[in-house]
Amino acid sequence: MSPLRPHGKDSEEKIPRLGNGVYVDPQSAVIGDVVLGDDCSVWPMAVVRGDMHRIRIGARTSVQDGAVLHITHAGPFNEDGWPLIIGEDVTIGHNACLHGCTVGNRVLIGIGATVLDGAVIEDEVVLAAGALVPPGKRLASGYLYVGAPCKQARPLKEAERQFFSYSAANYAKLKDQYLTEHVQP
Repeated sequence: MSPLRPHGKDSEEKIPRLGNGVYVDPQSAVIGDVVLGDDCSVWPMAVVRGDMHRIRIGARTSVQDGAVLHITHAGPFNEDGWPLIIGEDVTIGHNACLHGCTVGNRVLIGIGATVLDGAVIEDEVVLAAGALVPPGKRLASGYLYVGAPCKQARPLKEAERQFFSYSAANYAKLKDQYLTEHVQP
């Protein structure tokens, strides 16, 4: 079975759309109203579930093993719901959980981090492993955030800022290898 599949009622309107050069591992699941930008990668056991709202993921973003990306549906407790919007050159660490939030460009989401409904992570942020971003919290650009709930720890160093592009390019190169060597024609 393909990891890209429609789900639920009106599923024909909610089929994932992939940009050029996207790798979606066969052991992952991408369902619903999902758009993956050019050169994205979704690795084993990751779930990208846009079945009740939209998910938009920018170019060169990597969704690591076991990550869960979901939305908040519209309903009586949240009239409009929360889509999941992720920018370009984002590395989403293993087992991270992003739920109905907005993530800017050039962001590193650490292993096991959780970002909840309505939270906003601006451009060029490092969210440490295991950190928790509470609902509605905004993380300002240019800082490292740690803890649960997360707190601003310090400004980013120049080497950390350079890592964003390095990480995005590294995973784009790796997914190209998988597309060439591991995917059956």
